[in-house]
Amino acid sequence: MLIVNHRIQIPLREFHFTFARSPGPGGQNVNKVNSKATLHWNVTETTNLPEEVRQRFLKAFSGRVNQDGEFFVSSTRFRDQGRNVADCLEKLRAMLAEVAATRPARKKTKPSAGARRRRLDDKRRQSDKKRIRRSLGD
Repeated sequence: MLIVNHRIQIPLREFHFTFARSPGPGGQNVNKVNSKATLHWNVTETTNLPEEVRQRFLKAFSGRVNQDGEFFVSSTRFRDQGRNVADCLEKLRAMLAEVAATRPARKKTKPSAGARRRRLDDKRRQSDKKRIRRSLGD
C-alpha cells in the first residue's frame, strides 16, 4: 500500500514494474543484473485518487503520462532492484503529495504609502529623463 496521506492510499496491485540493465558504476554487475526499475501506473483508471488530485497530477506530470493514461517513473539510483523499486514508489509518493497539497488563496493587499511614493518618484524621474532627451522641435 502506497500511503500518501489520509485521503490517498493506493494498493500495490495497481502498479506494474519492469526491470532492465542499469547504466553507471557497478563493474561486471552492471552487465548481468536487471537493477533499473520502471514503475507503470494507469492514472486514468485508478479509483483510489480523488478526481481533483488526478486532474492536477495529469496536468503537472503530463510529460510522464502516455496517451493511454499510463504514468512512468524509473530509478537507477541503487545497485539492487529492491531499493530501486522502493525509490520509484517514493518518487511517486512525493509527486502525489505535491499535487494533493492545495495552496492557500492569496490575500489581496494594498501597496504601502511608501511603496506608492517610491513608484511615483521613479515615474517622475523617468519622465524628466525622457523630457530632457526630446528635441526642441525647430
